[in-house]
Amino acid sequence: MPDALELLRTRRSLKPIELVGPAPSAAEIETLLTIASRVPDHGKLAPWRFILFEGEARLAAGEAIAAAFRAKYPEAKPDQLDYERKRLARAPLVIAVVSRAGPHVKIPEWEQVLSVGAAAMSLVLAAHALGYGANWITEWYAYDRRVLDALGLKDNEKVAGFIHIGTPKHAPEDRPRPALAEIATRFEERHD
Repeated sequence: MPDALELLRTRRSLKPIELVGPAPSAAEIETLLTIASRVPDHGKLAPWRFILFEGEARLAAGEAIAAAFRAKYPEAKPDQLDYERKRLARAPLVIAVVSRAGPHVKIPEWEQVLSVGAAAMSLVLAAHALGYGANWITEWYAYDRRVLDALGLKDNEKVAGFIHIGTPKHAPEDRPRPALAEIATRFEERHD
């Protein structure tokens, strides 16, 4: 297993179709979810939860996605519907990170949303640490109420991302990253 800094330095996203079996084992999935749950969480609210899509359940969930697509686009062709049906079957394991962030008397909703994002990123990093590839994506169906209802989300819940996980077909390539000089500044005390 790479050391922590090397792990962070080498993490890359792979397209879901570039992730094949084997998927993480039951014990590895428990490790992934345990790590994803160990994020900053002001107020101990656990403003996130996880939905796992494995095996045939990926296609069953895909039926809900295809039905919502058909409702949005009644003229959709069979090959388009088939593509939508397979959205969650592109990788051997998909874990939806669901945000339960909301108004709270003490904890700002924004802090809860950040905790949800931290849970999703920790899940991606944990998958990489175990030797798997991962991709955090949302796509249109993460925002479609028909799909969310079919997946069992409550009215106040949102999908922060679908994390596609599997064994990489090949080593991922890096993409250009912003120059640090463009994204980092130092605060300097002003003497007017």
